[in-house]
Amino acid sequence: MRPAVKMADNLQHRTIHALLWSFLETVAQRGVQFVIGIVLARLLFPEQFGLIGMLTIFMAVISTFLDSGFGAALIQKQEPTQTDICSIFYFNILVGLVAAGLLCLAAPWIAAFYNQPILTPLTRALSLTIVINSFGLIQNTMLTKHINFKTQTKVSLIAGALSGIIGITLAALGFGVWSLVVQQVTVSFFSTACLWYFSSWRPALIFNFNALREMFGFGSRMLFSSLLSQIFDNIYLMVIGKLFSATALGFFTRAKTLSDLPTQTLSGMVARVTFPVFSTIQDEPARLKRGLKKALTMLVLVNSPMMIGLMVIARPLVLVMLTEKWVACVPYLQLLCVGGLLYPLHLMNLNVLQALGRSDLFLRLEIIKKVMILINIAITWQWGISAMIYGMIVTSLIGYYLNSYYSGILLRYPIREQALDLFPYLVNAVLMGIAVYAAGLLQFLNHWYLLFVQITIGIVIYVCLCWLFRLTAFMSVWQAMWDRIPLVRAGTTR
Repeated sequence: MRPAVKMADNLQHRTIHALLWSFLETVAQRGVQFVIGIVLARLLFPEQFGLIGMLTIFMAVISTFLDSGFGAALIQKQEPTQTDICSIFYFNILVGLVAAGLLCLAAPWIAAFYNQPILTPLTRALSLTIVINSFGLIQNTMLTKHINFKTQTKVSLIAGALSGIIGITLAALGFGVWSLVVQQVTVSFFSTACLWYFSSWRPALIFNFNALREMFGFGSRMLFSSLLSQIFDNIYLMVIGKLFSATALGFFTRAKTLSDLPTQTLSGMVARVTFPVFSTIQDEPARLKRGLKKALTMLVLVNSPMMIGLMVIARPLVLVMLTEKWVACVPYLQLLCVGGLLYPLHLMNLNVLQALGRSDLFLRLEIIKKVMILINIAITWQWGISAMIYGMIVTSLIGYYLNSYYSGILLRYPIREQALDLFPYLVNAVLMGIAVYAAGLLQFLNHWYLLFVQITIGIVIYVCLCWLFRLTAFMSVWQAMWDRIPLVRAGTTR
C-alpha cells in the first residue's frame, strides 16, 4: 500500500474513532447538563435563571481572554514545542488572575447597570471560575489537538455529575440563585482537577515571549474574532435583561438552552474533530472539499429533523419537563429552532477557514455579521423579544451566505452547490414535521402520551423517508452501523 493511501486510511480511522468519543463526550456532558438543568428549573424560578443570564455576557468575554486565541493557534500549528505549550500555559494563568480581579472590581457597575444589587456578590463569586479554568486550558487543548476525546468524556461526566448533585442539593435546601453559582464554580473545579489527573502533560519552568509572538498573528485575530463572537452571541441576553426584566430573560435563556442543546451538541462534537483533521489536510483543497461536504450532509441529516421536531413538540415538551410556570418560553423556543437549522452550516464553513489558517478572513466575516446584529437590535427591540428573534433568523440567513462565500472561492464549493447537496435532507425533515404536527391534532389523555406518540412518529417517518430516497449521508451511517454488527448480519444470512 502506498504511503499516501496508508496515511489517508489512518487519518480516516482516527477521525472515526475521535468522532465516536467526541459523540460520547458531548452527549454525556450535555445529557448530564440537560438533566440537571431540568431538575433545577423545576426547583427554581425564571427570574433566578434570569439573574445568571444577565452575567453571561461578562463571563463569556472574560473567559475568551483566558485562551487569547493561542489555543486555536496551538491546534493549527503542525508541531508545537514544549516551550510553546508552557509559555501559553503560564500566560493563561496570568490573564486569568488579572481578568478575575477586573471582574470583581467591575461588579458594582454591572449591578448598577441592571439595577440588581444582588449581582455584585454573584459576579465576584463567579469570577472564581475564571481563575480555576485558567489552570486546565492547556491540558484540554492538547487533548483536542491529539484528538483524544476519551479522556475528555471522563472529565465531563465526573465534573458534571458532581457539580450537578451539589447544585440540586442547594436548590432543594432553598439557596435559590446561589445554587446556580455554586454549581458553575464546582464544575470548573472538578473539570480542572480531572484534567490534571488524567492528562500526562505537565508544565516545565519555561517561558519565552518569542514563542507567544510567533503564534500571535494567527492567535490575535482568532482572539478578536472570539471576543466579537462571545459579545454578540450573548448581547441579546444583556439587551433583554436591561430593557425587559429578569423573568423575561429567564424565559428567553431557558428557550435558548433547549434550542441550543441538540444543534450545538451535534455541531460542536463534529467541529471539535474536523478542525484538527481539516488542519492536517489544509494543503489538499479537493480532499478538504470532500470532507466539508461530508460533514455538512451528516450534520444536516441529524440536525434538521431535531430542530423541526423540537419546534413542533415545543409546548408539550415544556409542560412535561418544566411545568406550567415555564410555558411562556414556548414561542421563543419555536422561533429559535428555525435559527438552529442554520447553525451547523455556519460552523463548518468557518471551521474550514480556521483550518486553512485564514484568521484574517474569519475576522472580517465576524465583524460584518456583528454589525448586522447591532442593526437588528436597533430596529426590532421596540416590538419585543419575538421580533428580535425574527431579526436573528434574517441575520443568520445572510450570515450563512457570507460564511459560505469563501468556501466557494477557496474550495470551489459555493452556497448554491451546498444548498443542492443539503436540500433533500431538509425536505425529508419538513415532511416529518408535518406528520408530527398532524399527530398533535389528535386527542390524548395527557401531554406525556402526546409527546411519546409525536416523537415515535417523527423518528419512524424520518428514517423511512431517508431509506426510501437513499440519501447518501443516511446510507453511509446505515452501512457503518451494519458493518459494526457482523454477528447480526451472520444471523440474517443463515
